[in-house]
Amino acid sequence: MSEAARPAVSGPLVVAIDGPSGVGKSTAARLLASRLGVPYLDTGAMYRALGLLVLRRGIDPGDRERVEELAATAPVAMRAGAGGAFEVLLEGEPVGSRIRTPAVSDATSRIAVYPGVRRRMVSLQREFAARAGGVLEGRDIGSRVLPAAPFKFFLDAPVAVRVERRRRELAGRGTAVDAAELTREIEERDRRDRSRRDSPLLCTPGHLRIDTGPLDAAAVVERMLAVIRNAGWGGAPR
Repeated sequence: MSEAARPAVSGPLVVAIDGPSGVGKSTAARLLASRLGVPYLDTGAMYRALGLLVLRRGIDPGDRERVEELAATAPVAMRAGAGGAFEVLLEGEPVGSRIRTPAVSDATSRIAVYPGVRRRMVSLQREFAARAGGVLEGRDIGSRVLPAAPFKFFLDAPVAVRVERRRRELAGRGTAVDAAELTREIEERDRRDRSRRDSPLLCTPGHLRIDTGPLDAAAVVERMLAVIRNAGWGGAPR
């Protein structure tokens, strides 16, 4: 999508933000939703909630049949939270930081490739967008979940930048991680995301790609806002 494009917008405003891990999707999406005054949903947290549930139930993430069976009825839901952000609930409770551990990250990466898992999550995400609109961020929002979304952005950055961002994030939570190990994990996650048969991570012709490497979150948001306002949505700058 070129910045000059003027997509037709009707109904609730829907913005899709995709990209690999560590490119700043969550921060940018949350800020953008706040600037636009619309809801925000981190769809990756939904997959992570299921990954946490898989571990809680003692299921091997590699056991596709059992994971897909669990996904079909997993008690994953969304609830409006502070500032327009929607909390992801697991068994009626906010998941919080429990879904951000390395163990949950690994389990999530493994189960996210299963078609049955993606079908359930996609269904929940489409219901959310139809009801509330807003900014949804993930890995297949603009390509699979909401391909007709009027605004689709793909955030990307070099692996080295993403590793350092993730390392700082984990350090802030008191978790020390070796940079080389983290690089291997991110590269493996990229391989899984880009090579899976069902909803692979990709930047479609309809996405506007933004390299977040040299930009802070505020600059990324300003670029997205410019596109949205150019289409006549979003009101006056603030």
